[in-house]
Amino acid sequence: MSHPALPRSLAATPRLDRWVRFDDELAVTVWSGKVEIGQGIATAIAQIAAEELDVDIRRVNVVAGDTTQSPDEGYTSGSQSIEIGGMAMRQACAEVRALFVAEAARRFEVSVAALRVCDGSIGVAGTDLATSYWELAAQVDLARDASGVAQPKAAALHTVAGSSVQRRDLPAKLTGGAYVHDMALPGMVHGRVLRPPSRGARLEGLDTGTIRAMPGVVAVVVNGSFVGICAEREEQAIAALKAARAAASWRERRSLPQSTDVRDFLPAMRAERTIVGRKGDLPVAGVARRLAARYSKPYLAHASIGPSCALARMQDGHLTVWSHTQGPHRLRNQIARAMALRPADVDVVHADGAGCYGHNGADDVALDAALLAQACGRPVLMQWTREDELASSPFGSAMLVDISASLDGDGEVIGWAHEIWSHPHSSRPGSGEGVDLLAAWDIDPPFAPSKPKDVPLPGGGATRNAVPAYDFPAHEIACNLVRESPLRVSALRSLGAYANVFAIESFIDELAAAANQDPVAFRLKHLREPRARAVIETAAKAAAWTPGRQGDGIRGRGIGFARYKNTSAWCAVIAEVAVGARLEVQRVIAAVDAGEAINPDALVNQVEGGIIQAISWTLKEQVLWDSTRVSARSWDSYPILRFDEVPDIAVTVVSRPDAPPLGVGECAAGPTAAALANALYDAMGLRVRDLPLTPERIARAME
Repeated sequence: MSHPALPRSLAATPRLDRWVRFDDELAVTVWSGKVEIGQGIATAIAQIAAEELDVDIRRVNVVAGDTTQSPDEGYTSGSQSIEIGGMAMRQACAEVRALFVAEAARRFEVSVAALRVCDGSIGVAGTDLATSYWELAAQVDLARDASGVAQPKAAALHTVAGSSVQRRDLPAKLTGGAYVHDMALPGMVHGRVLRPPSRGARLEGLDTGTIRAMPGVVAVVVNGSFVGICAEREEQAIAALKAARAAASWRERRSLPQSTDVRDFLPAMRAERTIVGRKGDLPVAGVARRLAARYSKPYLAHASIGPSCALARMQDGHLTVWSHTQGPHRLRNQIARAMALRPADVDVVHADGAGCYGHNGADDVALDAALLAQACGRPVLMQWTREDELASSPFGSAMLVDISASLDGDGEVIGWAHEIWSHPHSSRPGSGEGVDLLAAWDIDPPFAPSKPKDVPLPGGGATRNAVPAYDFPAHEIACNLVRESPLRVSALRSLGAYANVFAIESFIDELAAAANQDPVAFRLKHLREPRARAVIETAAKAAAWTPGRQGDGIRGRGIGFARYKNTSAWCAVIAEVAVGARLEVQRVIAAVDAGEAINPDALVNQVEGGIIQAISWTLKEQVLWDSTRVSARSWDSYPILRFDEVPDIAVTVVSRPDAPPLGVGECAAGPTAAALANALYDAMGLRVRDLPLTPERIARAME
């Protein structure tokens, strides 16, 4: 007899004892490979486990991202923590519950249907007969594979999943003791690394004698172009780094484009063109009007407010690294390769960091810490500087998007063409054949990085969300993949979806204006999917959208919509703006349909955070450079949205408890960007197609 297919992560690690354990003191430990990076996953996983096991959530301890214990669930990325990891935990716990209930039924010689489970106690209805998970733990062997036969609870029976449980990661974060930056081990020293000033720069000279003699310095490590410093106190490490920076000489090369304008340099680079999506034939006859436009997005930094940090200890030949990596198992293997260790001799334990929703410096700083711990023989807390974080972390790829469309005589879209220029969107460590950590490229001999490659559809990298969600009769989607990048690029929240949705939803507004139709009505006219229509209608109602109302030259409103990856959450965003010395966002209204919401408040937090980050990208952020070096090295040269610039945000969750849960963390980015650009057009009649929407770009559009 064939069994139902297991959720992806459970199929990869089917042993139930890798997911659940009943501990002494009437507690439960569950292990997850999906780590906490600010999205509330630790709380949601605890809710799922408590629900399926019928135990009080306070009994549930979640251990995530520890290579000595947790299942390998790859990277915590792509808004898949609940879709993939949560559903694996749900099935695993349902199977464990079924095994224990079956054992209790045998003990009491009753049917399974006669048993009830309440907070871990398993009793026979209407009698005093009872046992518990903990009493039966010795009899029930969880060293077996999941079968997929057990049925999780129906949504109507949920009492924990679906409620806004308080986030369990927040108290420590709010009181200043949660982060890897705050960790300490006996004998620990503080580390700093002198990063090369530009990509590919090589160290030509450094007199380490003076630095070694500085107060508190315990080690200066020079290996090729890798320079690391360990000191007893943090301020001593900072002072030594400053001295090393002044003393070092580097060989650099002029390798960056002369122009920082995406329209200038990206199409001129060597690209591989492929058709990634096609539906029907683009029309020749029946076309009343054709329109075309080009949109661009610059390189973006993660700009994590807390610079990357890691703690490493080498003890008796065994290396342990505490890191805010999003892929502990992958990082372990990469560190082992770079240091000529066996993976079994390396443990990576996830610890909270400042968060980044993508590939920032968390993995790089982990190897920095490991190399220094090996060299100095003491535990090392290694922290990057603000300059390191902004200039040395991978960037999100610059992108260029051309869109053209054909309208018929009724103003309906009958043909759509979408063409992308972009670098690949993921070079995470362990995703290719090379070693993709900065220090591995600087040591002598250096390791080779992986060859650039992109994420294919349906998820997509450069092509993410390039296929329109609208019911157009014909479309053609092409991607010009520029494999080599002048800057180091990798995954940034939403990957290519941010630029693609910005372009699509800006162009939809341009088509609506050309057809003299209301933007909301124009979208609904081209959408049959009920859930897509529902989020647009919900947002429009919440924003009191009035068809035909136009901006007054200063104030305006705009809408953006997408289904993230065309497989995850639906999201519609309406922005209200005022234009003065700059574009000011006054209010944002959003509606999201993410299927079942495990923790509705955390879901809203995710959408709010995505909106705020997208506002920052859309209004302020861009990586600039001269011929050799990027200029993003401080908040002055790379400004982000300030707290006093955050608008009022209202998020409505379209509740669908019976639908599968969908990824939500990245769904608002593209719609927010488009909503802002469309609101600017509504306010002033100015169409700015190049991000960010800075005062300078708005002024040029006015000219």
